[in-house]
Amino acid sequence: MRDELRVVHVITRLIVGGAQENTVASVLGLHRKPGIAVHLISGPTEGSEGSLEPCFRGTPELLSTASSLVRPIHPWKDVRALTELRRQISERKPHLVHTHSGKAGILGRLAARRAKVPLIVHTIHGPSFGRFQGAVANAIFKQAERSVGRYTDHFISVADAMTRQYLEAGIGRPGQFTRILSGFELEPFLQARNDPAMRASLGLKEKDFVVANIARLTELKGHEDLFQVAKGVIEKCPHLKLLLIGDGPLRPKFEEVVRALGLEQHVNFTGLVEPSRVASLIGVADCLVHLSLREGLPRALPQALAAGKPVISYDCDGAAEVCLDGKTGFLAQPGDLAKIGRHLVQFAGNPDLRRQLGEAGKEFVREQFGVNRMVDAIYELYLRLCQQAGIRLMTTAHEVS
Repeated sequence: MRDELRVVHVITRLIVGGAQENTVASVLGLHRKPGIAVHLISGPTEGSEGSLEPCFRGTPELLSTASSLVRPIHPWKDVRALTELRRQISERKPHLVHTHSGKAGILGRLAARRAKVPLIVHTIHGPSFGRFQGAVANAIFKQAERSVGRYTDHFISVADAMTRQYLEAGIGRPGQFTRILSGFELEPFLQARNDPAMRASLGLKEKDFVVANIARLTELKGHEDLFQVAKGVIEKCPHLKLLLIGDGPLRPKFEEVVRALGLEQHVNFTGLVEPSRVASLIGVADCLVHLSLREGLPRALPQALAAGKPVISYDCDGAAEVCLDGKTGFLAQPGDLAKIGRHLVQFAGNPDLRRQLGEAGKEFVREQFGVNRMVDAIYELYLRLCQQAGIRLMTTAHEVS
């Protein structure tokens, strides 16, 4: 007898962010596929970084909460979260558990193992270990990833850089990794335009050179580097304006930095923005700068390129896989503020170059980053893994060759 494929996704929290948007789009897209029942378990979502939980208003049965699953290391809550995850997973009797993010990735896979789930998949949205954190935390997360990696059947990497980092750390084998780019709804970005009314509502003048940044206002996103670059560029480009799209716990600190640098007239904090509004904000920008020090493949880069805006980025993690140096934008090594500044001045004085790189980026993203392309790839991977594991499904007869 063939069975409906039952899948449970697990993520730490549903704040407004790239990994979370990827997960929500995957779950909702898979829900529309034939022969599959999908569910998402998330920890509580609260604070200034927003929530994607409203995306499930029309399908509340697809989402449940694990109340003890929190982002910081918290031994007592972590033990309770493991018990809670195991219970919820066992109740749904999934064929496959698919985990996301650091904490949920570790506890979710451990819970799935204890619940005797046949298949375990983990998406690497960004590294949970690396130079961005202290030695103790780095050692803990690396060892934890190695431990749960031993019973992870397959890894999805949002960038080839993630595959390389995990293999170099002794996690998994080459045949266990599949790159699936983090797709999104392209059309709003492809149709984005430089709307005069939107510019006016943001206090932007026609002659302003607008540099967008899409990121939560938190550690490792490179905001302070961006402020320092802006300070140095303004002398050559006095009409530069930074459009900071997003919010987060460090906004008060960053506002103080902006005041200290005398940049109040050059920085616009939009605050928390619904994902549906990001495209219209990108439309009024001339380029995007992304200086994050930890990100699998920054969603902000393909979003900007889809809108025809060239990008400047640190060459960190998977950024080089979409910011193609000299083709869709420019790369600089982390900390090379002078190079970032030179490219900003270059963009400010050369609209033809901006247009050339932006159009090349739009075509690249149009081909690679559609949300349906991502969902189809995940669905096909599930079916292939089930077939390899001998799990008989109602879909396998006609969906997998």
